[in-house]
Amino acid sequence: MEPDELEFIGENATIGVIPNFNHDPIYLISGAVGPFRGGQPLHIPLWLAMHLRQQQKCRIVPPVWMDVTLLENLKEEEKRSRNFTKMPSEHYMVEAKLVLNTAPEDVPQSDEIKTLIKDIWDIRCAKLRTTTDMFLKGEGEMVRLDNVSIVELHTIRPFLPHAMDLLARIQQAKKGTRGNATVRDHSLLVTSLSGSHSRH
Repeated sequence: MEPDELEFIGENATIGVIPNFNHDPIYLISGAVGPFRGGQPLHIPLWLAMHLRQQQKCRIVPPVWMDVTLLENLKEEEKRSRNFTKMPSEHYMVEAKLVLNTAPEDVPQSDEIKTLIKDIWDIRCAKLRTTTDMFLKGEGEMVRLDNVSIVELHTIRPFLPHAMDLLARIQQAKKGTRGNATVRDHSLLVTSLSGSHSRH
């Protein structure tokens, strides 16, 4: 999937809004949304919420996880754990980007929240790259990536085809040689793999 497709999927998540207008239900392919009653909160697709907010027709109700204390705890847990922490939303980056860019005034402490989400994203992406690197160097056959979102996996996609090709060459070299020659070839390929990491 391309980044635009991933964002499109995330935009279908629902979010709370408080409309300032009245309107009968809107019928979408995914189902009916509404009715809209001024001052009465309801949940609607994120893309529709952003459209209404840009027209000043509603106020965004931030997701409960857009909270400084909660995000600080998530950040610390992510730093401590070797595994990936379960995030409160699979599409947290898409939701944060749209809400915090479109309606920062609707989110208390929006600047701090934006910084914390960016920090968590950076920690998780670095952990993902490290996990992938260890998997390739260890010549393992599988790796657990529980709680990793599709958007996060997309960050290592450009790196994987070349790295997997090098891993295949390592395995082929081991099968085709014996003794010290095998050790020398393996060392050369590992060096090549390490060098390729610095270029990607």
